Amino acid sequence: MGTEIAHRTVETNGIRLHIAEAGAGPLVLFLHGWPESWYSWRHQLPAVAEAGYHAVAPDVRGYGDSDKPAAIEAYSMRTMVADYVGLLDALGERTAVVVGHDWGAPMAYHCALLAPQRFRAVVGMSVPWTGRPAAPPLETLAQIFKDSFFYIDYFQQVGVAEKELEADVRRSMKLILYGASGDAPPAPGFAGKPKGAGLLDGMADPATLPAWLTEADLDFYAGEFAKSGFRGPINRYRNMDRDWHELPQLAGAHIKQPCLFVAGEKDGVIAMNPQGIETMKANCDDLRGVVLIPGAGHWTQQERPAETTAALVEFLKGL
Repeated sequence: MGTEIAHRTVETNGIRLHIAEAGAGPLVLFLHGWPESWYSWRHQLPAVAEAGYHAVAPDVRGYGDSDKPAAIEAYSMRTMVADYVGLLDALGERTAVVVGHDWGAPMAYHCALLAPQRFRAVVGMSVPWTGRPAAPPLETLAQIFKDSFFYIDYFQQVGVAEKELEADVRRSMKLILYGASGDAPPAPGFAGKPKGAGLLDGMADPATLPAWLTEADLDFYAGEFAKSGFRGPINRYRNMDRDWHELPQLAGAHIKQPCLFVAGEKDGVIAMNPQGIETMKANCDDLRGVVLIPGAGHWTQQERPAETTAALVEFLKGL
C-alpha cells in the first residue's frame, strides 16, 4: 500500500467500522474526537505512512460510514476499547501505537490501560490523562454548573442537542470548528452561558474561514453528519458515569507505556483545566514529551498539521 489514503470496512466487536489507511509497517491507530471523522487525520495519514508506518484512522462507532448502534450504552468506554482491540485483530496486528484527539485521547488512554499487551505506546492530543476521578463525573459537573450552561451537562438531555445541531448541519459544524479554534475571538461557546442556552448560542460566525479549514473541508464534515446525525457521537458523553462505575479497577492506575501529549496553546480544554498537564505527568510513568503548539486551538492536528506530524514522527522514531 502506498501513501495515498485507501478506504475499506472491517468487522470488529460485532459492528462494522469504516477505516481510512495508508502505508505499510508498524501499525499506528488514529482515533478522532467530537464532532469529527477519520478526515481530521487527513494530513497525518500520508505523512506517517511516508515515515514507514501503517497509518489507520477509523470513523469511530456512531460516525460517518461506521455502524451507529441506537442504544446509549453501546458507546461505553469498555465497548469502544473492544472495537479497537478487535480492529487490531482484523488487521492481523499484535500491537499498535494508539493516537487520540479530543474524545479519542481518553479512548487511547483506556486502550493503554485496559489492553496494555496490545497498545505499546500512546499519544494524547488536547485532553490530558488525569486519572480516574474520585466521584462520577457527570454528577460532579451537574453540581458545578447547576446555575449555568456547560456543554457536557447540556448533552445529557437526549434529543435536545441533536435537534439543535441537525437543524443546519453545515452551520453547526462551521460554528463549532471555528469557535474552538485558535483563530476565533473569545465568545460564549461551550460554557458560561445562561442555563437555558443552546450550544451554538453566542458562537462567532466567521465571514471567511481560517486558512486551515477550507469550504471543501466543511462540505465533507457537513456531508458526514448529515448522513450520521449527532446521536451516536453525543452518546459518548452520556456514558461518563457508566464508565466510572464499570471500570473501578482504574482507581490510581498509571499509564506505563511510552506517552506523548500534544495540544494547542489556545485550546479551551487546557484553559478549563490548567492543572491537567501536571496531573498527567504524575499519572504517566514514561511521559516522553509535552508539546504545546503556539497559536493553535482545539483542533490540533488540523490547525497545525506540520508541527503535529513532526512531534508524532519524532516520538514514533524514538520508540
